Amino acid sequence: MEFNGIINEERINYLIDETINTNEKEIIEIINKSRSLKGLSLKETAALLNCNDQKLIKEMFRAAKDIKNKIYGKRIVLFAPLYVSNECNNNCLYCGFRRDNKELIRKTLNTEEIKEDVRELLKQGQKRILLVAGESQKSHIEYMKKVIEAIYSVEFANNKIRRVNVNCAPLSVQEFRTLKSTGIGTFQLFQETYHKETYKQMHPNGLKKDYHYRLEAMSRAFKAGIDDLGIGVLLGLYNYKFEILAMLMHAQYLEKNFGVGPHTVSVPRIEPAHNAPVSQNLPNPVTDNEFRKIVAILRLAVPYTGIILSTRETGELRNELLDLGVSQISAGSKTNPGGYTSEEPTENKEQFSLHDSRTMRQVILDMLEIGYIPSFCTACYRTGRTGKDFMDMAKPGLIQKFCLPNCLLTFKEYLVDFGDDLLINLGNRVIEKQLQDVHESVQEKTKQRLQRLDKGEKDMYF
Repeated sequence: MEFNGIINEERINYLIDETINTNEKEIIEIINKSRSLKGLSLKETAALLNCNDQKLIKEMFRAAKDIKNKIYGKRIVLFAPLYVSNECNNNCLYCGFRRDNKELIRKTLNTEEIKEDVRELLKQGQKRILLVAGESQKSHIEYMKKVIEAIYSVEFANNKIRRVNVNCAPLSVQEFRTLKSTGIGTFQLFQETYHKETYKQMHPNGLKKDYHYRLEAMSRAFKAGIDDLGIGVLLGLYNYKFEILAMLMHAQYLEKNFGVGPHTVSVPRIEPAHNAPVSQNLPNPVTDNEFRKIVAILRLAVPYTGIILSTRETGELRNELLDLGVSQISAGSKTNPGGYTSEEPTENKEQFSLHDSRTMRQVILDMLEIGYIPSFCTACYRTGRTGKDFMDMAKPGLIQKFCLPNCLLTFKEYLVDFGDDLLINLGNRVIEKQLQDVHESVQEKTKQRLQRLDKGEKDMYF
């Protein structure tokens, strides 16, 4: 049976139907294969998605935890979203920014307002920002360029944002070249739903209604020289089995045609949003148990790809999902422009409701309590270890020589600059313990740099 194109719905449906009766022995073989860290085929992934046997799902969870520990250890990357505009020409039926939401208080930040928000994020200890903007004429590429320049220009107590990742409207190849010239990290864009008919229904107006232009954005980004990309789906719009397989199909297409797949994948679930009818009555809701299974299967299917989890989910569930494969989380998030400096109510300003309102300090404390260690590392972006270069080092395990020491160094810097007595005592104990697992070739250098950080030096990495 021959299939062509980026997303082939016929093939996806065929795989779901073909694997619906996969037996226990075959499921166990697939789970065991995943432990080789070579990933899974679409057919194998479909079989796992179809599996509802709780005993076998627990085996998936165990494998996901083992794989996560082998590749990422106990490191969890932290970041914060920075919304600079909620003005939008699109009319997505699930989004609070939609054009027909006349009650939304619209705002596009100027550079001074952006700098104020960035200062607040720096006061929290953030080093990595995800820049987010609604899709309107006001968020054109020249505006985005000025925004990124403004973010990088801000300094607080000798601290600066070290990497800006970007989530914005799809761009042309030339616009992507301009974006690359600003020194971004990852360009992130979600297809929302890969199912064409559902996509058409959910995006009735605006430029976003063009399914193929959005789908082909990552190809244009690669052509413009951006090789660090993040893709995702918005769970709740269509059958999650179809969406996960389609997203992985997209990843395979990128790897086949450009030599490397996405650096990260995201699987946000739709949350209620003001005057967004679909968000209040989901056509295909995903339960917590299904969500756990999705995260675990992704870790088995694409072991070296980062999985991002936002503050849409509760703190309790987010903590749990760290074991099942999540490697990056946001902390202390606001989803309205100016949200980090404004004390006004966020109602009628934000994109969607949040369920994790913990401060970054509390997120870090909770992570440490359950055995994870926060990382503020941006070294790979700054040394050029991105795209194919990153994967060429990650798959044979060579990247581990850098990841853990860089995690410890950035966390130590956070403790020196922002830690209170509780954080410092707990954090230093964790660092001391994790030092034992640092690659022997850089262990002594890591210890020396930790001591230098204690004396006030900054920004050390391998």
